[in-house]
Amino acid sequence: MEKITVSEIQKICNAQIVCGNLKETLDNFKKDAREIQEGDTFVGIKGEKYNGSMFYEQAFSNGAKACIIDNIKIDQNEVEKYKDKIIIQVEDTIKAIQEIAKAKRKKYNIPVIGVTGSVGKTSTKDIIASVMSKKYKTLKTIGNYNNHIGVPLTILRLENEESAVIEMGMNHLGEIRTLTNIAMPTMAVITNVGTAHIGVLGSRENILKAKLEILEGMEKEGIAVINNDNDLLHKWYIENKDTRNIMTYGIENESDIMAKNIELTENRK
Repeated sequence: MEKITVSEIQKICNAQIVCGNLKETLDNFKKDAREIQEGDTFVGIKGEKYNGSMFYEQAFSNGAKACIIDNIKIDQNEVEKYKDKIIIQVEDTIKAIQEIAKAKRKKYNIPVIGVTGSVGKTSTKDIIASVMSKKYKTLKTIGNYNNHIGVPLTILRLENEESAVIEMGMNHLGEIRTLTNIAMPTMAVITNVGTAHIGVLGSRENILKAKLEILEGMEKEGIAVINNDNDLLHKWYIENKDTRNIMTYGIENESDIMAKNIELTENRK
């Protein structure tokens, strides 16, 4: 099990340690003060309508070991009150958990499979994780934790897992680039390129570009797994098959892995 120390967080985030032992290790990072349990680390996320950092005292009341908050004012009485706890102040809590998660990911030499696509991300992630878990203890994305906050919080859940399957969503260019550079997948799966978010991105070609950002977090020898029946992914495969490590799957186009003799039945287990 690899943990992050308060001292590491101080260096990674250029953080101010208001109180607490630099040698302490932190885990169980959560962004909702109401869900905090004994020993957890609370991260105060600033939203459109409220600043989660303002709830740090509630988090401590619920048993938090540490709170990572932005630069809200904390008077000396509060510092004295929580002198046996850990209070870490950073400029931006979202950027902080992203950098902390990236540092934690680097501590694990395990297969990490990133999954993205216009549709089918969650079911594909669940299927892959189910297969992986037959051999490895596997961490996977839970619920809708597939964005700039959810992905780092998922990575920060790593304990003694031997593999991870991380779902990555997006609604604009550059978002998956951020996520993949945190998760650093060893294999990336792109389910398809459709029309979701076309109103923001303008074209399916731009959606393809956004999905392909997932490859930027992989080392060159990493494997890209793509749906070869998707028109834009098939075209990209033809253009890049000689320069990248690509594995294809499909039903119609000739692929490395193909489904044949498909039967649709009701109530078949």
